[in-house]
Amino acid sequence: MLVLGFEELMYAPLRLAEALERTTGAEVRYSTTTRSPVLAVDDPGYAIRSRLVFPAHDTATPDGDGSDAADRYAYNVAGGGFDAVAVVVDSVADSPELHAPGGLLAQLAAHVPRVVLAVVPSYVPAPVPAPAPVSAPARDLERQETPVLPEPLRGPAFSSYAPEDVGWLLQDLSHVELEAPTEEREEAVQSGGAHYAESLPVEYQPTAEYQALFASALDTSAARIARAVGTVTETLLAERSPRPVLVSLARAGTPVGVLMRRWAQRRHGLDLPHYAVSIVRGRGIDANAVRWLAAHHDPADVVFVDGWTGKGAITRELADALAPFDGFDPGIAVLADPGGCVSTYGTREDFLIPSACLNSTVSGLISRTVLRSDLVGPSDFHGAKYYAELAGVDVSQHFVDTVAARFDEVAAAVDAEVKELLQADRAPTWEGWAAVERISEEYGIHDVNLVKPGVGETTRVLLRRVPWKILAKRGAGADLAHVRLLAEQRGVPVEEVDGLPYSCVGLIHPRFTRGATGADGKAVAAL
Repeated sequence: MLVLGFEELMYAPLRLAEALERTTGAEVRYSTTTRSPVLAVDDPGYAIRSRLVFPAHDTATPDGDGSDAADRYAYNVAGGGFDAVAVVVDSVADSPELHAPGGLLAQLAAHVPRVVLAVVPSYVPAPVPAPAPVSAPARDLERQETPVLPEPLRGPAFSSYAPEDVGWLLQDLSHVELEAPTEEREEAVQSGGAHYAESLPVEYQPTAEYQALFASALDTSAARIARAVGTVTETLLAERSPRPVLVSLARAGTPVGVLMRRWAQRRHGLDLPHYAVSIVRGRGIDANAVRWLAAHHDPADVVFVDGWTGKGAITRELADALAPFDGFDPGIAVLADPGGCVSTYGTREDFLIPSACLNSTVSGLISRTVLRSDLVGPSDFHGAKYYAELAGVDVSQHFVDTVAARFDEVAAAVDAEVKELLQADRAPTWEGWAAVERISEEYGIHDVNLVKPGVGETTRVLLRRVPWKILAKRGAGADLAHVRLLAEQRGVPVEEVDGLPYSCVGLIHPRFTRGATGADGKAVAAL
């Protein structure tokens, strides 16, 4: 545990720390807060690894330069691995600012599971009468602003993955009716009447022909995916952390996170933690999930994982959403980066990742995540559903087992590729974003959110949205077989184009109303 003194109030906290160590047998550390700003560098050879910044909570007096020292600092608390912290202040500093949402206590509670406050009486010289010398007992911080959060959900109670494969930082909404017809959802989203995360699409049930395509695609691409898994995992182990905490962006990133965990276990004997969290375009990452991660792991070890990049919208969303949190690296590790949006990737080729072909039945039977104010309160994780009734057609374990079975045969190729990558310039080019902007204007859409580049995103358009047309790179082969089949089933035209930086691009109907589809629900040309 940590005993944290308050600036020059050092002697009493130090004596308290000595007594606690002597009487409890706990490992006790001691430090104090300070007015002095110090650069924190999360490097093992540097003395100041992390810092918390909080507003002053004593009666501030002007500093020598005539300004009020508005900020105070606590160093090496975040990421310190403490089970508890005892904050010792005098009664003058036991102020509303101390207990405010952004104050010291709330900052500590975001990083340490148990926070206790001890107040010692202040000495106030005459002529002001000194307060009666009564001891204030230690009291638990009431975490009204930083709620006590539940443990992650795990299979088999929630998801078809093994419990050690992934912990879901979500709340179970399986009992809530959230599904709506695709056309109704599209109209509501485009009209501004609802956000896409407030409901769920009806789960697509593949035909026998489509299932056969998935099986064939998996058989063909398993070694290619295994190589990309190995490459991205070895790259992050070399550059980011020797024992990373994998945090996949639910749900497309979750099968990738499971595979990366298995690679690290097979090649290095590492038992890496893996969690899945929700991130919603336009609303950011689940802040409560981030707080849970900060309280249980060193933020510097957390690596966010996704399946692929399209134009980089989620990459930017994550960077913005993590800005208020100390210590987290917003760089995403992805299996495929055709958009040139990240620096940690398995490949930059736009190829078929079979997990993109299906919905929940290749993602542990978990739905897309849900964020709706009547279901997700300030103390809740974002929600999702577990479709246990689809267990008969679930291929989640089959997918990861099939890819993992190819790890040994690609190991040598991975080692050679990673050696080259570590010396290469992998800075993001954002080529994908530029291409999307060009396509949006060229096709008269004027909204980059309705342009979905790459095989994975195009598949999502065909499964979940109301597609307008598909742009396919001329000469693209088997990787687009499932896209062509889905397009045929939904009556969506496929346009062969030259010079496309992706294998394909899905265009969502730019002026959608339910009257913009035919009587059978299939897409028709935009007006």
